[in-house]
Formats: sequence, structure tokens, C-alpha cells
Amino acid sequence: MHPDDLKRYKTLLLEKQRELCCAQPDTQAMVPGAGGWKGDAIDQANAGAEAELHIRLHQTDGQLLRSIEEALTRVRRDTYGACGTCKQPISKARLEAVPWTRHCRECKERDDPAA
Repeated sequence: MHPDDLKRYKTLLLEKQRELCCAQPDTQAMVPGAGGWKGDAIDQANAGAEAELHIRLHQTDGQLLRSIEEALTRVRRDTYGACGTCKQPISKARLEAVPWTRHCRECKERDDPAA
């Protein structure tokens, strides 16, 4: 991979990592503690559903952060941009869209047709 391309993808990864790290404290503040919500049954049900959504978003963000950290490790090891399955180069279009990807489009579709 060309060094300029590698630098661009590393920048994209670091920007997304910062974005997720900055958003996490806000997400945690939205989740109520036990008995923390007041109001009638409908308010409490809505608050419970919202808290569940925030918990799921936080878990998804955590998974994405791990994927970004793994991609940054591949950058350091000079293996970034190669498919983890077929070892072929991942297309620039795919890396632009999902810079933390581990697999080329073909391998990803073969392994997970719903993705």
C-alpha cells in the first residue's frame, strides 16, 4: 500500500476513535441508576426503553473501538489493507467506507451474506 494511502486511513481510524471516545461519557450519563427515573408507568417504561437503547449503543461503540484498535495494530505491523481471509488487497473504496474492516468485500459477503 502506498504510504500516503496508509497515512490517510490511519487518520480516518484515529478520527473515528476520537469521535467514539468523546461520545461515550455522554452515553453513560443518559443511563439511569436503579430507581433513578420518576414519573408514571408510561414515563418509566419509556425511560427503561431509552436506557436499554443507550446500553446497546454503548456496547456497539465498544465493539467498533476494538475493531479500530485492531486496524491500528495492523497499520503498525504493516499488514493493514490485506484481507484476513484471502490475503488479497482490500479495495480502496471499501477501506474508505469502512477503514477498520478486516476482510475484502467478497470474503465478507461469502462469510456473512446478510452483511
